[in-house]
Amino acid sequence: MSALFGERARAALRERGPLCVGIDPHAALLDAWGLTDDASGAREFGLRVVEAAAGRVAFVKPQVSFFERFGSAGIAALEEVLAAARASELIVIADAKRGDIGSTMDAYAAAWLTSGSPLEADAVTVNPYLGVGALDGAFSLAEREGKGLFVLAATSNPEAAQLQRARVDGGESVSRSIINEVSERNRRAAGSGEWGSFGFVIGATVSWQAAGLASFAPTAPILAPGFGAQGAEPGDLRHRFGSMSDCVIASESRSILSAGRDGLAAAIDARNAQYLEVPRG
Repeated sequence: MSALFGERARAALRERGPLCVGIDPHAALLDAWGLTDDASGAREFGLRVVEAAAGRVAFVKPQVSFFERFGSAGIAALEEVLAAARASELIVIADAKRGDIGSTMDAYAAAWLTSGSPLEADAVTVNPYLGVGALDGAFSLAEREGKGLFVLAATSNPEAAQLQRARVDGGESVSRSIINEVSERNRRAAGSGEWGSFGFVIGATVSWQAAGLASFAPTAPILAPGFGAQGAEPGDLRHRFGSMSDCVIASESRSILSAGRDGLAAAIDARNAQYLEVPRG
């Protein structure tokens, strides 16, 4: 198997299906689970999600902000959760949405993508809205380390629509221009027939027509938040993503985590079964 993250994601999707379990220890869930709203509770929450997800799904997505809110103790808890997830052979997508310029962006990339880093993940979400070129250091490091990036392209929050759907010089939407630019990097980095390792974040409830999106090549993974509590269902996957549906990593958090620590494993199994029933292209 290729060391490219894109190829790892493709193999994992085929083996385990598209479900990605979010790790979001926000206050209401910690309380519902009977855990304290502090770094210790977040650590326990994260480790229990990892334990339930291991062997059931391929992907987990820790939301970094819910650990950061506890300061250094929260970051230490996140480090433990990341290490446990990777040791369990889960593909870990750190939802950090980092984006900056120059050496600052390079430092963010080093934190999340360098082998042996305390915060090492398999992929990280990044924000291209300072310019895709500002992410050059992250693209280069990800390629060297066999890691992945998920570039924000079309998000479902209404505040983003005016910016992301604005038209650039070629008449295409900003979202589409980001996908085109990143896809060109994938073409240079991936071998023939391989998936690109630089994927995209496209909300599951986003209208592709309204956002000015279309299928892209080479194929690269799509991280799709919006399934579950935000309204999209497993049976919607092919309708919403069309010819790109087989590359979708469907992220769910509250819809699964609300089952509580005792019901979590069963909730993951039940939800994953629904995704596995969706016909593949």
